[in-house]
Amino acid sequence: MTIHKEGYKIIAWSTILFVAINILSFYIFSFPSPVVSWIIFFSTLVLLLFVISFFRVPRRNYTHGDDVVVAPADGKIVAIEEIQADEYFTDRRIQVSIFMSPLNVHVNLNPVSGEVAYSQYHKGKYLVAWHPKSSTDNERHTVVYRNNEKEILVKQIAGAMAKRIVNYLQVGQKVEQAAEMGFIKFGSRVDVILPLNSKLTVKIGETAKGGVTVIAKW
Repeated sequence: MTIHKEGYKIIAWSTILFVAINILSFYIFSFPSPVVSWIIFFSTLVLLLFVISFFRVPRRNYTHGDDVVVAPADGKIVAIEEIQADEYFTDRRIQVSIFMSPLNVHVNLNPVSGEVAYSQYHKGKYLVAWHPKSSTDNERHTVVYRNNEKEILVKQIAGAMAKRIVNYLQVGQKVEQAAEMGFIKFGSRVDVILPLNSKLTVKIGETAKGGVTVIAKW
């Protein structure tokens, strides 16, 4: 396991804050109320470990194949539905939504290999990630991948806790399946918009593992 580069600054400042709070706490409480200082120590330690774990990048054997679409994120499959596309595409599509809790790995990966045909950031609200309108109303970044003649769309969607979406892709860029596409900080959702003839291989309620779980075949 490694730590993602997006976490370096946050972890550094969190560590400084942890040290400062506990030095002050032990100075004030260690003699009159040692129990209080230990409660503060363990509470802040848990928070620091949570911040560190949020930016973890586990070592995995990723799934590869031109005929499969892998999950772009860790999380729970919360929606599978036919929708009317409202960005880039104009036809009916299948949407697979993955909810990422604060405990999930938050690196986002390319679901397929190919070329980036579209990449667009949208300002928006911060509704809870499972809200039906979060796909269209929340802050989000949309990417379309072109694999030969096939195209799929992926939305990184901010949630109530997620206040920053990071995306590394540019139009025209060649990308590899399961390589990094971006990062969402502190809980969110990722939607995958697929052609109607895609053969889904997941169900609502299942847990997806980014870069490993096959969510569809085409």
